Amino acid sequence: MKVAIIAPGRNVAVWKKIIEQHNQMVQVEIYPDISHRDDIEMVMLWQHPSGILKDFKNLKFISSMGAGVDHILKDPDVSSDIPITRVKDDQLTFSMTNYVIMGILNHHRRLNHFADNKKNKNWDMTMPEVDVKIGVMGVGELGGDVLDKLKYMGFRVAGYGYSKKASIPYPYYYGDQLADFLRQVNVVVCLLPLTPKTEGIMDNKFFEQCQTGTYIINVARGKHLVEEDLMEALVSGKISGALLDVYRKEPLPETHPFWEHPAIMMTPHIASVTNPEAAAPQIAENCSRFLANKPLNNIIDRNKGY
Repeated sequence: MKVAIIAPGRNVAVWKKIIEQHNQMVQVEIYPDISHRDDIEMVMLWQHPSGILKDFKNLKFISSMGAGVDHILKDPDVSSDIPITRVKDDQLTFSMTNYVIMGILNHHRRLNHFADNKKNKNWDMTMPEVDVKIGVMGVGELGGDVLDKLKYMGFRVAGYGYSKKASIPYPYYYGDQLADFLRQVNVVVCLLPLTPKTEGIMDNKFFEQCQTGTYIINVARGKHLVEEDLMEALVSGKISGALLDVYRKEPLPETHPFWEHPAIMMTPHIASVTNPEAAAPQIAENCSRFLANKPLNNIIDRNKGY
């Protein structure tokens, strides 16, 4: 079975090595050095060039190289009858949860404020922490773990999603209950999958429904946030600050106003990075399942977008 990895700018040699070690029936080629594209039966994708999939006439299934699949679903050349799979990684969940908790604790205990006080040699004990109630949008594998850990730590938490869920051990809102959710929290963490419904969800209307002074953490996708609207909400005071790991354009252009804004903390899309040692064997296993005519693992639901 021939497999192609299409992930421009990403070091993927280790993926090839692991997959071929785990499944000797698989031969992996790396874009752009693909000899005969008609022989490729599966492609592994991460931010692949638009239109390239038209060159692969015999695809049997597609695998994302991460937990997200929005970069695949937005491609009109992906046939609706080709299964799409994703990877699951416990380390990814661990890293994401730690990152989000770090951002919340930094806001809760006002570490940026005290760092400024240190620079100015200002000894001020009047407000050691900010009272927080945390809302997580997207209560899947990642968001659910974030909420569980925060609840264990004693924080007040709430969740929001697009579908009803049973047996949630904290307040949960869904569908058209977004405004009710936002009225209950003053820290909002976005961990939603990127779909046509969720793209641009954090816009002026969204910020108007937030409590004054709400803090935003976006670790999902840059397109969830209307960046200009966030800047306006910061000016008005409706939003007090933000921690951003994802952006509409990456790397973020040097002229972007986020670089200079004192209330915005930024990291370069590193909140949680897929570990090839955990992910590549899953893809090798799916190749084995395909060759044995067994159901593939971790197939996404196209109607949901994840």
